[in-house]
Amino acid sequence: MSRKIAIVTFMFLYNFCVAVYARLIALASLWNNKARLWTAGRKDIFDRMARAISPSDRIVWIHVASLGEFEQGRPVIEQIKANYPHYKILLTFFSPSGYEVRKDYKGADYIFYMPIDTPRNVRRFLDLAHPEIAIFVKYEFWINYLMQLKHRGVRTFVISAIFRRNSIFFRSYGFLWRQALDSFEQIFVQNEESRQLLHGIGFDNVVVAGDTRFDRVAAIAEGVKRIDLVERFKAGKALFVAGSTWGPDEDILLPLINNNPEIKFVIVPHEMDECRINRILSETRGGAVRYTRCDGSTPVERYQVLVLDTVGLLSSVYRYASWAYIGGGFGTGIHNTLEAAIFALPIAFGPNYSKFKEARDMVALGAATKVETVTDLEAWFAPMRDNNELRAKVSSTAKDYTLKNIGATSLIMKIAFDN
Repeated sequence: MSRKIAIVTFMFLYNFCVAVYARLIALASLWNNKARLWTAGRKDIFDRMARAISPSDRIVWIHVASLGEFEQGRPVIEQIKANYPHYKILLTFFSPSGYEVRKDYKGADYIFYMPIDTPRNVRRFLDLAHPEIAIFVKYEFWINYLMQLKHRGVRTFVISAIFRRNSIFFRSYGFLWRQALDSFEQIFVQNEESRQLLHGIGFDNVVVAGDTRFDRVAAIAEGVKRIDLVERFKAGKALFVAGSTWGPDEDILLPLINNNPEIKFVIVPHEMDECRINRILSETRGGAVRYTRCDGSTPVERYQVLVLDTVGLLSSVYRYASWAYIGGGFGTGIHNTLEAAIFALPIAFGPNYSKFKEARDMVALGAATKVETVTDLEAWFAPMRDNNELRAKVSSTAKDYTLKNIGATSLIMKIAFDN
């Protein structure tokens, strides 16, 4: 099979699979709320874009998959707005879990879902958006979008990217994705391993810039909120914060809570599942209360556990803590560890963390620990509960690590915008 025929065949299969995927999501929307939001959010999207975006706007388009990637892209968005006010920011999301939380974000001028990656959708989207610059955050290598951007001569970048040896780009049948990578003027990667992997397949337009999330968490720490209710709840005692937890995380946290009645705990579920929240409330011997059920007269200091059943406060709650547990490690992967590390917190999480460079780094440094059982969690926690010098040493290691990795945003801006 000639290369031309192979490309045509693979593009046909790719477009067919994308179309089938969209149909399956539409079908799932009949009973699944996330699928319903995904589908409804894309309804009449081109009409809405046409009404919102002026043909005279100078557009920088930034695309993110979901909320985590948004936090990586946010420092770049804010630098563009501060340094290049003549540009309008078009921000797109793939997932409802990002769009629905940040659809009112004031740092972007226009916020939409990304239309599904079919040739017709891509042409209509780019005709309306007419970006001068396109920035993809971490991944989301949509082939039709990338190839059309290259065809139109749009300066295109990917930032905070990370590549692994087993990904499709480095496989014999991954030539279509390698061709899509050729659309990028510059590829900003998180680590040297990614640069070397890309070099091995002929890409030298690669800069090891690091991860923009370090810049983001540093900015968060500088602008952290004071939370009166959390201060009253803490009441001068030591506080343990468990962020973005799932059921398996709570399985090992609840015994730790009940074995340490002198310690206060804030638990922040990743999803506000009523059954799981009620389980925490009922199984905590020292008493538990929900954040949204409290007001100024609630005697929160009497409770051992505060369930933070709202969004947007977790990063500020870490400032009050002495230890942190990060959820997700018993599922597809842990959530944001850097939000805790910037506040000099010793960190524990479940076993599935290997995909996250910062987690691997902190484990190697002794700032973070993997736990799989209640016994593991107790063995990590008890020494630092009883030894302030040990806790201070681990805390310092965590914060030093985050501070040493700040600077990705300024390097990206210098290369992509200042040249």
